[in-house]
Amino acid sequence: MADQPYWNPRTETMAREELEALQLAKLRRVVAYAGERSPHYRAALAKAGVGPQDLSTMADLRRLPFTTRQEWMEGQDLRPPYGTLPVAGPEAAIRLHTTSGTTGRTPLRALDSRKDWAWAADMWCYGMWAMGVRPHDLAYLAFGYGSFIGFWGLHYGLEKLGALVVPGGAQTTESRVRQIVEFGATVVATTPTYALRLAQCSRDLGLDLPGSAVRTVVLSGEPAGSIPETKRLIEDQWGARAYDTAGMTEIATIFMFECLHQPGGAHIIEDHVLEEVVDPVTDEPVPYGEMGERVVTSFGRSMIPLIRYRTSDLVVKVPASRCSCGRTFDIYEGGVLGRADDMRLVRGTNVYPRAVESIVRARPEIDEFQVRIVTEGIRDEIYLRCELHDQAARAAEWPAIQAWLADALAGAHEGLRFRVELAEPGSLPRFELKAKRLVDLRAASRPLTLEVAP
Repeated sequence: MADQPYWNPRTETMAREELEALQLAKLRRVVAYAGERSPHYRAALAKAGVGPQDLSTMADLRRLPFTTRQEWMEGQDLRPPYGTLPVAGPEAAIRLHTTSGTTGRTPLRALDSRKDWAWAADMWCYGMWAMGVRPHDLAYLAFGYGSFIGFWGLHYGLEKLGALVVPGGAQTTESRVRQIVEFGATVVATTPTYALRLAQCSRDLGLDLPGSAVRTVVLSGEPAGSIPETKRLIEDQWGARAYDTAGMTEIATIFMFECLHQPGGAHIIEDHVLEEVVDPVTDEPVPYGEMGERVVTSFGRSMIPLIRYRTSDLVVKVPASRCSCGRTFDIYEGGVLGRADDMRLVRGTNVYPRAVESIVRARPEIDEFQVRIVTEGIRDEIYLRCELHDQAARAAEWPAIQAWLADALAGAHEGLRFRVELAEPGSLPRFELKAKRLVDLRAASRPLTLEVAP
């Protein structure tokens, strides 16, 4: 990799024994810091009877209590508006961001200091440099720039790296596509869903996106960035290479990135985050190659320490040797595979949105889709609704596409039959940020049963 120097060769190529020693030292430091300054961790660590002096090996990590999203939210209720996790109040912060939120639930609120924000930018620099982004690039961020943390950190990371940044906020999709082409953007950052929407819009406008200057598409925000079928479709429609990343509001930045060698997964930034994979039922660690829940300890954010945070992300960790780039950071094979709470049980069969998308995106004729689960009578039914590219012209192709999808979905879901339907053009929702294509209407569709007192 001589022609592509590392961003930080001192740590990215560190021997595993040295890397684990560095992680242990940082773990002791963050536990001491959190126990002294964070009301939440002061109580949680005291209850568990553990402190930095009890962490002599990496095996002692399991003595530390988990942190959950529910605890974060309860802390916000107990001490509004920022909760019990922060080590200081808003007077010490320069930024406030929130999660994208869940319907009916209060989003998490996260404060960051100037130091935290510089660190978040550094983490994005790891990823951008690994993808081949350089100071001469012009980067376009197709992002709304709201309170959701999204690509904010990437914006500052690109500036730190020296690239020319175009913030594509508060514009229509048509305006963004025109700017990408007219400005000669070489790097575009977006969600996988919106990458496909931008490509569709470019075709509608008669713009030659594959023939444009774009050579790198940075994906984040959805597991679809590592779904081979979705990534291949994006690369075909953009005429560029697509790279997956993943981050989270809770740690302020990305925790993994895909390098130029694209080994079928993304490197974990192991000198700044400590990532465990545990069985979500037993809480026991799982070995390389087995799926489990991702648990993260962050070393870089000072306003909100995060120790053993349960993410609900489903991942499979494999050794760094899987990639030939020379980094010693381990890899999440296939990126983030989904979320434990995204799974739906339909007539005894597990349905994961990622598995459905991997099948649907194998058909390039499909423009957009939605999965709907309803109760009809006493039986749960699952529907796949699709829109086609140039639907009027492709109407004759639909019966064959419909049959293929039904068979492929049944084969991947233990014989569960999806009802595959053609939706009206433009009737399905489009997304700029995280797509929500699975709609579970079973609670709403079940009839109410009233008990009459004798």
